[in-house]
This record gives sequence, structure tokens and C-alpha cells, in this order.
Amino acid sequence: MDPEAARTARDSLELVFHMSNILDTGLDRHTLSLLISLCDLGLNPESLAALIKELRQAKQNPSSEQQ
Repeated sequence: MDPEAARTARDSLELVFHMSNILDTGLDRHTLSLLISLCDLGLNPESLAALIKELRQAKQNPSSEQQ
């Protein structure tokens, strides 16, 4: 990746992280970077959001997990 593209990518991630903080998502830079990469690969953003919500609920209520 050329230096200008790397700088643009870092700036974009910083903007997304700032928006994430404003929206109080609780997502860190690394997680946001992974989610952006998955979207770039063609995964559905709404499905990823639903997965994140489901994982958070499972973490908060471990006794309600289905086995």
C-alpha cells in the first residue's frame, strides 16, 4: 500500500472510530477495522450488526445460551 493510501485508510478509520464513540457503540478501532474489512469483502453490514448484537446479548446473559 502506498503511503498516501495508508494515510487515507488511517484517517478513515479515525473518522469511523469518532462516529462510533459519538454513537456509543463500544467498539474499539481493531473491531471496527475488522468489520470494515468484512464489509469490503462483501458481507452484509446489517447481518454483521445483528451478529454483534447477538454476541453482546449472549455475553450479558450466559445462562440463556442455547446448547
